[in-house]
Amino acid sequence: MLTTKSPQKLVQIQQKLEEESRERDRINNVLLLLEHLVEKEEVTVKMILNCLYDVGSVNLINKKIEARRLNKIMKSIAKMSKPAFRIVALYWFKKNCPQLITDWLHEKVTFKDAEEAVSQVVDTSLDSLPEVEIYNQEIKYLRSQVRLLAGSLIVVILFFVTTSYF
Repeated sequence: MLTTKSPQKLVQIQQKLEEESRERDRINNVLLLLEHLVEKEEVTVKMILNCLYDVGSVNLINKKIEARRLNKIMKSIAKMSKPAFRIVALYWFKKNCPQLITDWLHEKVTFKDAEEAVSQVVDTSLDSLPEVEIYNQEIKYLRSQVRLLAGSLIVVILFFVTTSYF
């Protein structure tokens, strides 16, 4: 036997489903528009990436390398590696940024409760604690490999510089 509240609940559920469907469609439209924007404004994206690379590489080198001569050498290496960065960064940007921006914008207009978001963050961080430790170990290993490769690169550059003068 149906009560008078059942049809009202049914209507509410149907309206909620329609709203969610409309929301998914609109968010998908935002994603498509961002992808289209990235394709049409590729030159602008390249210029943005170039500026970010210039600023980021100089700041990183200044932060990590204090020796003046080595600092200058690394800055020149950074300038030489810029074309390779451009290719990889543009590919990554086209592949990932429209989705990342869409997700971020969707999060901004969702207006979920702050307590709900905090509890989700805490729960996921507790579940992935062993994963975090594994990732930290991998990061330490990769950093040591980068140091080794950077040192080897410096030795090779110095070798070629000294042999070219003789």
